[in-house]
Amino acid sequence: MPGKARKLEDLISIGPAMLRDFKLLGICSVKQLALQDPRKMYEKLERVAAQHMDICVLDTLCAAVAQARNPRLAAEKCQWWWWSAKRKREGKK
Repeated sequence: MPGKARKLEDLISIGPAMLRDFKLLGICSVKQLALQDPRKMYEKLERVAAQHMDICVLDTLCAAVAQARNPRLAAEKCQWWWWSAKRKREGKK
């Protein structure tokens, strides 16, 4: 018997603000989120919200997409700050 379908609010590092952002982006399910590119989502969010987003939003999107793609993702990779450290190590802005 298959397990219960995960919801966006079940993902680690995802709170009310990010759920509102997903809604702005038209993302309604974990399955839909798994198909997204976090960088493109971040850029689109800045456009649709008509404001600059903190770079930590990108890190949170990376964590969310990674979890959506891999339900058994290592616990530390579910945290936005793991993605922040990764981005900084890679010298990305």
